[in-house]
Amino acid sequence: MQQQYPFKEIESKAQAYWEANQTFSASENSDKPKYYCLSMFPYPSGRLHMGHVRNYTIGDVLSRFHKMKGFNVMQPMGWDAFGLPAENAAIKNNTAPAKWTYENIEHMKTQLKQLGLGVDWAREIATCKPEYYKWEQWLFTELFKKGLIYKKTSTVNWDPVDGTVLANEQVIDGRGWRSGALVEKRDIPQYFMKITAYAEELLNDLDKLDGWPEQVKTMQRNWIGKSYGCDVEFPIVGQEGSLKVYTTRPDTLMGATYVAVAAEHALATLAAQNNPQLAEFIAECKRGSVAEADVATAEKKGMDTGLFVTHPLNDEQLPVWVANYVLASYGEGAVMSVPAHDERDFEFAFQKNLRSIKVIKPDTETNLEKQLADLQSQPQDPELIEIAPLVDSLRNDLHAVRNQPYTTEKGTLFSSGKYDGLNFQEAFDAIAADLEAKNLGRKRTQFRLRDWGISRQRYWGCPIPIIHCEKCGEVPVPADQLPVVLPENVVMDGVGSPIKKDPSFYETTCPTCGGKAARETDTLDTFFESSWYFARYASFDANKMCDERANYWLPVDQYVGGIEHAILHLLYARFFNKLMRDVGLIKNDEPFTNLLTQGMVLKDGSKMSKSKGNTVDPQALIDTYGADTARLFMMFAAPPDQSLEWADSGVEGASRFLKRLWKATYDHLYGEHVQLGPIAAYTTGELSGELKNLRLQLHHTIEKVGDDYGRRHSFNTAISSVMELMNALAKIEGTDDVTRSVRQEVLQNVALLLSPIVPHICQALWAELTTSKNDGSASHILSACWPMPDKAAMVQDSIEYVVQVNGKLRGNLSVPRETDKTAIEALTIEQDFVTKFLVDGASVRKIIVVPNKLVNVVIS
Repeated sequence: MQQQYPFKEIESKAQAYWEANQTFSASENSDKPKYYCLSMFPYPSGRLHMGHVRNYTIGDVLSRFHKMKGFNVMQPMGWDAFGLPAENAAIKNNTAPAKWTYENIEHMKTQLKQLGLGVDWAREIATCKPEYYKWEQWLFTELFKKGLIYKKTSTVNWDPVDGTVLANEQVIDGRGWRSGALVEKRDIPQYFMKITAYAEELLNDLDKLDGWPEQVKTMQRNWIGKSYGCDVEFPIVGQEGSLKVYTTRPDTLMGATYVAVAAEHALATLAAQNNPQLAEFIAECKRGSVAEADVATAEKKGMDTGLFVTHPLNDEQLPVWVANYVLASYGEGAVMSVPAHDERDFEFAFQKNLRSIKVIKPDTETNLEKQLADLQSQPQDPELIEIAPLVDSLRNDLHAVRNQPYTTEKGTLFSSGKYDGLNFQEAFDAIAADLEAKNLGRKRTQFRLRDWGISRQRYWGCPIPIIHCEKCGEVPVPADQLPVVLPENVVMDGVGSPIKKDPSFYETTCPTCGGKAARETDTLDTFFESSWYFARYASFDANKMCDERANYWLPVDQYVGGIEHAILHLLYARFFNKLMRDVGLIKNDEPFTNLLTQGMVLKDGSKMSKSKGNTVDPQALIDTYGADTARLFMMFAAPPDQSLEWADSGVEGASRFLKRLWKATYDHLYGEHVQLGPIAAYTTGELSGELKNLRLQLHHTIEKVGDDYGRRHSFNTAISSVMELMNALAKIEGTDDVTRSVRQEVLQNVALLLSPIVPHICQALWAELTTSKNDGSASHILSACWPMPDKAAMVQDSIEYVVQVNGKLRGNLSVPRETDKTAIEALTIEQDFVTKFLVDGASVRKIIVVPNKLVNVVIS
């Protein structure tokens, strides 16, 4: 054993051992309980960043811990390899996206191995390889046949820089999530997945996910957005048909003063035919975003169409406006507008000088009136508290409520004819019934969730397996003709997709009639690939999408990734899991049993990014300090679900601790002048009080660290506990066999406890500590079981009491555990720090003993 900590040597040796012995190869043929740990796979951008280091170290700690606990562990790794950045990089570097991607994969794979991850690399997948995307093409064709994938022309978010459609979730503050370009509206034909068919199940099954953070479940509930309301039809004045709207507040219908439609609505198109100014306004609206968040914050704009509709209950004629705050993709692309009871409607009506009619008396107003009446009815007794100030306060509150320009609060109806006096639910039911009786509406449950547009007008993605035939229409590619392979040897000129200009790709024959046909040249949204990869790992070499091995491994026991994926990836993965279940591929309802959302890595208070110039290169860190130091710092600096602030001093501190651990083991085995060698860890025998206390701390630490890893995922406190134990060990002197056996016990257990976090050094230390004196052989740390605390060692021989005099701390008293209350009282009043108060006639009035904690002497 070298005296100095040789991190480069021990790390390369350990990694070579794991690879040669396939230490982390996973098999379904095991009688152990399975544990599938998965961290969200990376995009092969070329180099690891600190977020990768943190994410994958967390997953590796949990995987190694469960392996030592006796689980059959699988921790796979792969590459989310399709996407626009590869196209941009290919243009910049004058290469093909495939070549750039595969080179990046190899480099990053080497980096991940240097990090010491316990990964089963035999299961490695890359989503850009035909053997992977063949199966999602197969699933696409199956869902297309079932009607769960369909094509329609729709208003979409168009990113003019990336030249592709974006899902609403990919539009952030009106800009594309990758390019940052202002998003436009366009009407184009594209394919959709009918995620809305699963909206109810996706919502209800969130209640089954006890191992998910509540924040993530709340975000998904809000995105799915189940609401109860009514369809309401307003007959169009002067022509056939009705304008249909959906509202969750039918109780406010009698306060509607106008209706508003989206720029894409048929009524808007009709009105614009002879109105150039309106046509120009509609064109302007179409250039805006179709994302709800952007529409909600944008300036409210609109124009009167000159058309009218008839109110379905009072026959009043209401004007029709085109407004930029109405989404064509939500509901019917039209809303009934009640300025007195909707903030958005009020803002628009105020701007356009439209009528506002109050029809709801909010419950707050009713409650204030009742409080005021009760107060004023009290008898005016001079001895009672003056009520005039309270009356004035209530009157002021009531005045403020009554003079609000609008209120969205529910309450009691007035100025609503036959519905006056009804509360929200009563009015909801009565108005819905009357609408249905007139065939102008009905109750309906609606979801905010929209079907998922999956077509992308980019090259580097999975080809959509559809053939366009003039005779047969849209024809799915037969299974025996899959995969539709994406050409990889292409030239990127930055103008459109190469396959849209490549006849050798799109020219084909119809599989139904044999006639001339054309392949679809759009590719799938890259979230398509990441929505099912977790299942492919389980049956990575199967000649089908999933085989029976998936039912052994799924669901994933622990999933690790960023909370930024709460709506996009995590919702889509849940959806795909249910799709695969319903086509008979898997049996589980949900993909991930437990979810850990790790925090970001910050530097100087900001997220690390190249543009800010605050990045730290993980490779340089590993080269300088070693992978174990990087892993230790990442796990010690903050709880995994919180943001981590980078500190060079913290890295240096982690390195110093590992050097101290190495030195403590070296000194134990070799001493200053003579090689002492390993000794059997302590099991039984008489110990000094000092050694008993050390063993007490050791076994409390074993108990705590196991709980920190397994239940709390609090790796930082686990490390802290081991550091405290090492500090206690450093105070123990002596080289006699008893002392050395206890020291051996501590060092062996420290190696086991830290092994999930710093596996290289712990493997080396374990080998040194367990080397046989007879044949020089050593056991492997991953063959050792996770340590169990010795309950006998955790029983204290003595108890330390805090002693107070009249409630103030005066000293401490140590007594044998079996000492009774009377003896404790007698010992306490004999202590000098107590007797000094028993002067000048002072005496003990009583003694309060709190078992195992405190003694308080009350002196009078």
